[in-house]
Amino acid sequence: MNKNELARAIQEARGCTQIEATELLNMFIEVLTEQLSKDNSINLQSFGTLKPWPQTLRDGRNPKTGAVVTIPPRISVKFRPGKYLLDALNKQE
Repeated sequence: MNKNELARAIQEARGCTQIEATELLNMFIEVLTEQLSKDNSINLQSFGTLKPWPQTLRDGRNPKTGAVVTIPPRISVKFRPGKYLLDALNKQE
C-alpha cells in the first residue's frame, strides 16, 4: 500500500474527501518526522512505538569490489509493535 492508497482508505473509512484525507496523512507524517528529528519517541498506545536510533560511524564493504568503505553516522528509526498489533497480525481463526 502506498501513500495514495492509504489516503484513499482513510477517505473511505472517515467519509471525507480525498483532499482532506491526503492533508490529514501529510500532517501526520510531518508531525512524526518533526518529533523523531527532535529525538522524541512516539508511542501509539497498543499499536507500537517509533524511536530514533543513532547509528555510529562504521566500516562496511562494497559488495561488488570488496573494498572497505566508511559508513557515516546517521539517525534511523526503530519500530516496536504493540500487543494489539501483534495480536491482530497473529490472530488464529
